Amino acid sequence: MKKIAILTSGGDAPGMNAAIRAVVRTAIYSGLEVMGVQRGYSGLLNGELFAMDKTSVSDIIQRGGTILRTARCPEFKKEEVRQRAAKILKAYGVDALVVIGGDGSFMGAKLLSKLGIKTIGLPGTIDNDLAYTDFTIGFDTALNTVVDAINKIRDTSTSHERVSIIEVMGRDCGDIALHAGISGGAESIIVPEMKDFDKDALCRTILDGKNHGKMHNLIILSEGIGGAFELAKYVEELTGIETRATVLGHIQRGGSPSASDRVLASRLGAKAVEVLLSGETSKVIGIRDNKIIDQDIDEALAMESKFDEDLYRVAEILSR
Repeated sequence: MKKIAILTSGGDAPGMNAAIRAVVRTAIYSGLEVMGVQRGYSGLLNGELFAMDKTSVSDIIQRGGTILRTARCPEFKKEEVRQRAAKILKAYGVDALVVIGGDGSFMGAKLLSKLGIKTIGLPGTIDNDLAYTDFTIGFDTALNTVVDAINKIRDTSTSHERVSIIEVMGRDCGDIALHAGISGGAESIIVPEMKDFDKDALCRTILDGKNHGKMHNLIILSEGIGGAFELAKYVEELTGIETRATVLGHIQRGGSPSASDRVLASRLGAKAVEVLLSGETSKVIGIRDNKIIDQDIDEALAMESKFDEDLYRVAEILSR
């Protein structure tokens, strides 16, 4: 193997630049040439490839987003489109492709590997919704962004003696909501994995708190359930307590990556090159029990996410 390429795909996540940097510098250290692909699979199909060297990734480890840009590419699901992508990579002399993204990006890498291109996936998503790895690149930074917002909203919520409902990202995974709820001292955490959510029980808890002198209530709502404004209206009508909803949205994707995300991305990026040099393909890199692991893409994508119900029970106890 002489030349590899790297792209970022799907939603951006803080730490992607640190992963790009690690892949590029580890590859060059190992005697490989590196090409960057702009705008994910979409850019690949448009031939947006360029040579990268060590200076290409200077001064980026602290930057959020991705210097390679990213885009979604639904047409990549078509066999003929993937064949064209493989031909483009081969035309540039690329032997392997490193893909940084989530499950959809991994599926593209998996299918591309069947066309003679070695592929490796790195988990870049704030949602932390890839079951094979304990943490994904960007999750820790997004979590800290949410906690910072909670701290600010708590101040004004207490001043006005309000109920505050904060909707956070995560798609169908409640990890951001759960971890942020515990870190921010939320009274209630609503996640898609816990199907027995009862709006009336929530209102009773709020009223009980008020009767015991509680100054405010903070509720963290995962977007997998959504409807923060509708829930706020219901709570206010039933309890008579002023209730405000805040949807944090894409603020959670931005910002300088945390030290934890920078280290994780660096470890995963270096491992990706190591696995490619060993001759492996159609693999994903992750972290499990603080050890960097690699796993077959098929196995990784087939794993079912397991919500940490023990941690959720801790959250319930601490909120009482």
